[in-house]
Amino acid sequence: MTEASSPNRCRIVLIAPSGEKPDHFVERLRQAIAGGDIASIILPPYDLDEASFQAFAEKVVPVAQEAGIAAIIADDTRAAGRVGADGLHLETKKAELEEAIEHYQQKMMVGAGGAKTRDDALELGELRPDYIFFGRFGYDNKPEPHNRNLSLGQWWAEVIEIPCIVLAGSDVASVEAVAATGAEFVALSSAVFGEGVDPRDAIARANAILDETAPSFSSAGN
Repeated sequence: MTEASSPNRCRIVLIAPSGEKPDHFVERLRQAIAGGDIASIILPPYDLDEASFQAFAEKVVPVAQEAGIAAIIADDTRAAGRVGADGLHLETKKAELEEAIEHYQQKMMVGAGGAKTRDDALELGELRPDYIFFGRFGYDNKPEPHNRNLSLGQWWAEVIEIPCIVLAGSDVASVEAVAATGAEFVALSSAVFGEGVDPRDAIARANAILDETAPSFSSAGN
């Protein structure tokens, strides 16, 4: 989607799940893209070795970018550069995040995760990452979002200008709870790519719920 046609409310960020083969995941991603608006996708390496992860990213990143979806590589600066990613996501400490922002933020967005408390989040936020992520990759195994992530997301959205992403649950309907916090983005993984799920239908349903229930940023003051 172009920026002009992007909805002015909480938008979807996809998280690639673990254990996916590149060609299979690309097909599922194409199905998801057919379902409607997606802002970006984060690709974590999980337990893949460096070469395997880069091969995976090389297949996925162009498909996302062709659809106007920002492709973000987690925790692998070399792969991010080699595949021409739009962003780098780091689950790391303040010193490492500071170094990455200094070296890479002029070339691509740099986002931060790993904050479990308000103090953690504020410490990372002092470095001005492009976004902060509340949640843990692979831990969306319950229908509803984790209460701590919702609480942190609501607090952050109310007091900090840096955008935040909040991990939803395994049920697509959980996007409503995330959007109600005022978070700019809701992250979906198992709700879209879980076993037996139709990715196109899941994205269509998520966007329909957001269209109906998510507060407009213009009226919410964001």
